[in-house]
Amino acid sequence: MKAAALEPSKESKQALIARLRRIEGQLRGIQGMIEREEGCEQVLQQMAAARKALERAFFATVACAYEVEACSEDVNEKVIRKLHSVSDLLVKYG
Repeated sequence: MKAAALEPSKESKQALIARLRRIEGQLRGIQGMIEREEGCEQVLQQMAAARKALERAFFATVACAYEVEACSEDVNEKVIRKLHSVSDLLVKYG
């Protein structure tokens, strides 16, 4: 059985693209740090920040997928609000 195609909102797509572009900039910055032979601890600190940012982008995408699926079915407003709340927590702390 083939999964249904997800259609996130235009705002969700733009937010994810902006998030990924920031991560891309972080990675370029790390490359520059290595080229300038900056200290390992500073490089590791920036790598950890980039990794966390990528994890948040991942969880934001997962949350978006759940929201799209839930909103595509006959779900009441209370459930949708709760889902948005859980999605926000997933992105913030995931």
